[in-house]
Amino acid sequence: MTELVLGIDCSTTSAKCIAWDRDGREVASGRASFGLSNPAPSGYEQDALQWWEATVSAIAQTTAEVDPARIVGVCITHQRETFVVTDEDGHPRGPAIVWMDERARAQVAQVRRSGRAEAIHRQTGKPVSLTPSIYKIMWQRAGAEHLYAPSDGRGVRVVDVHAFLVKRLTGVWRTSTASADPMGLVDMASRAWSAPMLALASLDERHVPELVEPGALLGEVLPQVAERCGLRPGTPVFAGAGDGQAAGLGAGVTGPSEAYLNLGTAVVSGVGSASYLTSEAFRTLFGGVPGQFFLETDLKGGTFTLNWLVQKMMERPGTPAQTLDALQARAATLPPGAQGLILVPYWCGVMNPFWDDDASGVMVGLRGHHGPAHVYRAVLEGIAFEQRLHTEGVQEATGVPIESFVAMGGGARSAMWRQ
Repeated sequence: MTELVLGIDCSTTSAKCIAWDRDGREVASGRASFGLSNPAPSGYEQDALQWWEATVSAIAQTTAEVDPARIVGVCITHQRETFVVTDEDGHPRGPAIVWMDERARAQVAQVRRSGRAEAIHRQTGKPVSLTPSIYKIMWQRAGAEHLYAPSDGRGVRVVDVHAFLVKRLTGVWRTSTASADPMGLVDMASRAWSAPMLALASLDERHVPELVEPGALLGEVLPQVAERCGLRPGTPVFAGAGDGQAAGLGAGVTGPSEAYLNLGTAVVSGVGSASYLTSEAFRTLFGGVPGQFFLETDLKGGTFTLNWLVQKMMERPGTPAQTLDALQARAATLPPGAQGLILVPYWCGVMNPFWDDDASGVMVGLRGHHGPAHVYRAVLEGIAFEQRLHTEGVQEATGVPIESFVAMGGGARSAMWRQ
């Protein structure tokens, strides 16, 4: 009957909850999905209340399998850059804008033309691009200013997923530095909200939650929430971090010589840093360990590109997973270089080191002997070379060789891709 902690991940399409014991063993778990809408080209939105309902369901499924008296803490990780505008009580005033939304192109271009891009990068750790929330906030304000100016006179909050869930669990507006900083509104050196960046989005500190360090006590679970979730009233809730930093922490990556490598929808890698560094080669985040920084690279077209190949370019019997398995088996028999087929994997634009949201994918060298297995291998090789480019950029900035990777994500099941 050891003590347990609940780890909650509210990601892009589902909420998961796992009860862990002190030795890091999974004791119980729960999961619930929610929707992702695509109301316009390059536009992605969600109903933030579905985050909450899915989280409650996942927690309740987990607590049904264990004694709630054993649970001594709750901590949340989450999809980054996604935000929602709420009233002071935490009720959404409109749809949440999801991290993959790309409708802020005009706002990004405007900031780049202003000559402020270099200063913004130094202060926030994020090169100006479509990824940080601030440009999505600017875009939303341009078309739906009423969300930010309620007629009833009550306050408005602009919050990350972590802050939204913490408010509903505890009744307080708090979030962690490592949850909020991907929004692009935080001064990384001072570990506080940036007044100039808030002003750029026509916001001030009244609109955002209090910042605390990862691991800090945020509050306690409210009685009415505890009843729905199967928790004890007063269960402590501790500050978490964004899913990328949490992945690195979970992999035990806290220094510059070892990196985590998430071979998922995007290919994301990161190393820990004791000092604040900025470079076009990566974006700088707060780490899951208080006081630490995280240097992260990101290629948005990871397994997304493999799924594109199967779902958009091939018609085969069986499930997409079966088709991918068959392609991998055939690709493994091909020599390195995919018999002359070379691929640049910018199916979703490119972040580091070029920061070009308009970049596109390229295949070079197509000949009559090439088939789907060649394209599959060329995707894996193209992404591997891109990761090498990312890794070399991080090593150059830190001066420390990366000696090993801890691989995770769906793509990590492929021994060929890992090697």
